[in-house]
Amino acid sequence: MNTDTIRRQLAEARDGRQILKSSHDHCVAWLDSRLFEPWVIESIGELIGGAHWAEINDRFYKPITFGTGGMRGRTIGRVVTKAEQGSSPSGGCPEHPAVGSNCMNDFNVRRSTMGLVAYIEEAGPLGPKPHVVFAHDTRHFSRHFAELAACTVIECGGRASLFESERSTPELSFAVRHLHADAGVVLTASHNPPHDNGFKAYFNDGAQVVEPHAGGIIRKVNEVTLEAIAKAFSHGRTFDTIGADVDAAYLVRLRELVLEPELVRLEGANLKVIYTPLHGTGAKIAPVILREMGCQLFTVAEQMKPDGRFPTVKSPNPENAEALAMSVQLASQEKADLVLATDPDADRMGVAVRNREGKMELLTGNQIGSILAHYRLDRLFAQGVLHQDNRDKACLIKTVVTTDLQGAIAKKFNVTLPETLTGFKYIGEKLRKYEERVLCAVKMDSFTYRDLPELEKRDLLLKHSRYYVFGGEESYGYSASDYARDKDANAACVMFTEVAAFAKSKGLTILDYLNSIYAELGYFEEKLGQLVYEGADGAAKIKAILQSYESNPPGEMAGFPVRRILNHAREEIRDCEGDVLPKELLIFVELASGARYAVRGSGTEPKIKFYMFAHQKPSPGKCFTAAELGEARSATHAFLESAWKAIEEDARRRAEG
Repeated sequence: MNTDTIRRQLAEARDGRQILKSSHDHCVAWLDSRLFEPWVIESIGELIGGAHWAEINDRFYKPITFGTGGMRGRTIGRVVTKAEQGSSPSGGCPEHPAVGSNCMNDFNVRRSTMGLVAYIEEAGPLGPKPHVVFAHDTRHFSRHFAELAACTVIECGGRASLFESERSTPELSFAVRHLHADAGVVLTASHNPPHDNGFKAYFNDGAQVVEPHAGGIIRKVNEVTLEAIAKAFSHGRTFDTIGADVDAAYLVRLRELVLEPELVRLEGANLKVIYTPLHGTGAKIAPVILREMGCQLFTVAEQMKPDGRFPTVKSPNPENAEALAMSVQLASQEKADLVLATDPDADRMGVAVRNREGKMELLTGNQIGSILAHYRLDRLFAQGVLHQDNRDKACLIKTVVTTDLQGAIAKKFNVTLPETLTGFKYIGEKLRKYEERVLCAVKMDSFTYRDLPELEKRDLLLKHSRYYVFGGEESYGYSASDYARDKDANAACVMFTEVAAFAKSKGLTILDYLNSIYAELGYFEEKLGQLVYEGADGAAKIKAILQSYESNPPGEMAGFPVRRILNHAREEIRDCEGDVLPKELLIFVELASGARYAVRGSGTEPKIKFYMFAHQKPSPGKCFTAAELGEARSATHAFLESAWKAIEEDARRRAEG
């Protein structure tokens, strides 16, 4: 199909309302540019010839959004054209990524990289020219996109370093700091389905970009023209290859996370651990450090091999029971104590533990984070590192949609608990602030600070700033130091294995340890409800629900009057340190019962999310008995289930207008 025919049929489809005007305009802009290879035009012609109007809408209704942390989207369409499949076997990964302004493809990767380099030049690089470090996960096209982006940096006059093979997101964050780079990018879509990929950007502190850098990068990306992309790209450029040296330095930091090394040495041999990377990057580091800890480690052989199809799971998401099925089966065979699973870019960790009845139980992200937060505070106080005179210099950090149990833990130990918006980049922003206080107090440069051992950094933070004990978010992300400025599943595996060794030394299971926290502080439970709306129509429904909550907030829900609405997009909200939280369309609904829920659109998936919170506490000065804890658990769980039914029904009505 020639371009004139394509234009004519696109216009007819627009006039007949089979496609959106924006889809028509973006598609025509691609055709008018005359910059794309023939297979790109062939692919568009195939979609039109097959009357795949919904597919054209989804691919072209907007330019893919380069948001505050980067971009994420489909790299394999729902409809794969013959031109895209190319010489690859049918059913396998296509030869070419999906065509479209709203897709993850070469065009958008080049455009984003050029905008990032332009912003570094404007802001002022740390060295003679912009230096960007790249990593990638095991997804389809991840290596291709990483090499493409690295070459683009060099073509734009910068320097690029790329890991020799797949590496985790937290190691990329570490590498930016370790190599004193200006920025970093990891090509990943985390735990999304196999058809997705993404471009996740980090600034020179190793954290995901936040303001003012985020807005500056977005501006520069939007300024990149089609013609500039064509002129800037060349396949023949050479980038620096990194690997083993950075791995070794990263492993040093992971070892320093262990609080009770002697206990781990003594109990590790009695601990059986199952580990799976779910076909992802965790296989590079997690087994190495777990074996060093001395535990009896078993890996799920079928899932150790990198594979962007993720063939043994429906979704490579470690929060899902199905994704852990093979590792739980192996745990049953080996009578293991726990299962540790990491997602494809190894920034999230899921856990299953053996209960008193001998069965494996999955823990939620809120439970995992609360166990780690409590343990690390408890041990640091037991060791005398934290005490009455410096506890105000220690903190936990959590996101506003993470369990209130961590607030109760912080109150128990009388440490500070700043709450950030969702997204680990805001925790990274806090860590930068704490570091800057130290640098100002002792007249030290950031590069010297980064190279200090963790114990020396801890002493400086406790003396001059605030020491970050632990931080996390309900979506299975955790960290406990500032050597990396993103959630770290490799670190989480280390920390959780230590907790398991500690519990075993006391004759407890992990669930016994968790129940002791509940008995003292109260039973807290959360539920995440999600509605999936894909494509252009889906985006409109998500927008309708969110706008409806702003214009027509509920007066009651689940049989309880609404006591308060808190809109993070409209109100100025400060955390306990006095920092103003950025404006974001995140709405909290507080019920007269004391329960509450939050509503927000996902920043990385076509979903709207509802975070529900409820709890019951023992009488003042008392702890729950086993029977009382069981009753509190049953009542809280039943309430959350009924609340979700009411919230879901209400949301579906709002989606339809």
